[in-house]
Amino acid sequence: MASASPTALHRGNQAEELACTYLQNNGLKLVERNYRSPFGEIDLIMQQQETLVFVEVRFRRNEKFGAPGETVNARKQAKLRACAEHYLQRTKNFSKKPCRFDIVAVTGGHDGDNLKWLKNAF
Repeated sequence: MASASPTALHRGNQAEELACTYLQNNGLKLVERNYRSPFGEIDLIMQQQETLVFVEVRFRRNEKFGAPGETVNARKQAKLRACAEHYLQRTKNFSKKPCRFDIVAVTGGHDGDNLKWLKNAF
């Protein structure tokens, strides 16, 4: 598996920061960023009232090869679910809370020309 270029990593980090700020401006609280487990990584873990929200951030410069949200396929969803279960098993204060999976899809420049928040995406 090829590693991402420094430019791609920088753009990904910018998209995550943009998504985090957007969600915070819409009432969510950041709980954790880039949670890693043996199953993968969750970009953002946030809280909206009593609900724990696991957020996958996707960035594409354009939609020439599809929208960013469309890239979260069944395999990626399974990894995110497994990673979320890992988190919940290790974080007792959140283990009984309702949770959901959202996607923040960013297309365009670094300022998020087009940002879509897909709540309860899967």
